[in-house]
Amino acid sequence: MASTLKSLRALSAPSRLRLLSLLNESELTVRELTEITGMRQSGVSMHLGQMQEAGLVESSRDGKNAYYRKTRDNNAGIIALIELAASGAAEIPEHASDLANLKLILDRRENQDLVYFNRVAGRFDRIYGPGRSWQAFGQLLLRLVPEIVVADLGSGEGLLSELLARKCRRVIAVDNSEKIVTFGQARAVKNGLANLEFRQGDLQHPPIDDASIDLAILSQALHHAEEPAQAIASAFRILRPGGQLMVLDLVAHKFEQARDMFGDRWLGFAESQLYQWLELSGFSQIDISVVSREEEEPHFETLLASAIRPA
Repeated sequence: MASTLKSLRALSAPSRLRLLSLLNESELTVRELTEITGMRQSGVSMHLGQMQEAGLVESSRDGKNAYYRKTRDNNAGIIALIELAASGAAEIPEHASDLANLKLILDRRENQDLVYFNRVAGRFDRIYGPGRSWQAFGQLLLRLVPEIVVADLGSGEGLLSELLARKCRRVIAVDNSEKIVTFGQARAVKNGLANLEFRQGDLQHPPIDDASIDLAILSQALHHAEEPAQAIASAFRILRPGGQLMVLDLVAHKFEQARDMFGDRWLGFAESQLYQWLELSGFSQIDISVVSREEEEPHFETLLASAIRPA
C-alpha cells in the first residue's frame, strides 16, 4: 500500500505527468527533457528522482549521459499507473508542444551530421587562414545548386535571389513593396539576369501557380507575415510534389523593440510551433535546428527548417 501511495503522490503534479508521458515514448536524458519541456534542469532532475523513488522511472548510464525511461517492472499496478499518467498528460495544454519537441530531439539523434556541422561552424572564425571566409565557402556551395525553379518569398531587394539566379534555371522573387519590386527588377535587368523575375505579393498568397516550384525559401521573412501558418500552407501549394521548403528565421525571443526597429510582427518562433505548422500543412521529412547565435545582446538565435512536399 505504501508503494501505491508513493506512486500516486509522484503523479500528483502536472510536471511529472508530462515527464512520465515523454518517457513512455522514449528514453531521454535530463538535458533532452529540459529542452523539450522548457522546465528548469534542476526541476526536471528533482521530478525524475521522485518518480524513480516511487518505482515509476529507472535510469542507466551511457558514457557521461544518464538516460531515463519508464520502469520495465511488469507489475500490473505500475503499468496501469503509467498508462493513466499518459492519459492525464494528454489533457495538459503543453502536451502537443512536448510531443512536437520530442520528435525534433529524436530526429536530431538520427542526423548527427548537423551536430558535426555546428562544431565545425563554431571553430570557423577562431583560427585565421588566408583566403578562408564564409563568402568564399558560400560561392563554392552555390555552384552545387542544381538548375531548379526557386521562389524567394519575402525577398526584399533580392540579394539571395540574385545569387541563386546565377545558377538556378529560374528564380521568382516575391515582395509586398511595389518600390522594392521595381528596384529589384531593374537591378536584375542591369545585371543581365533574365531568369530572375520580381513579383509584388504577400507571403500568405504569393502570386505563383500551384505545383510550379522546386524550392521555396522563406529567409528571415516569416516573422513579418501576418499569418505565418498561411504563408507555410501557400508554400506547400506552389511546390511540386517532392519539392522542398526552407525556412531561415529567428528563434522565439523577448526583444520587444524589434517590432518598432525592424517592423517584426512576430518575435521569432519556437521550434515546436514551426514544426506543427509544417506538419499541418502536409509537409514531411521535417528537420529543424538552431544554426547560429549572436554573441552580443539580445543574442538572437537563428533556426533553419527544411521540409518536403510528399510526392
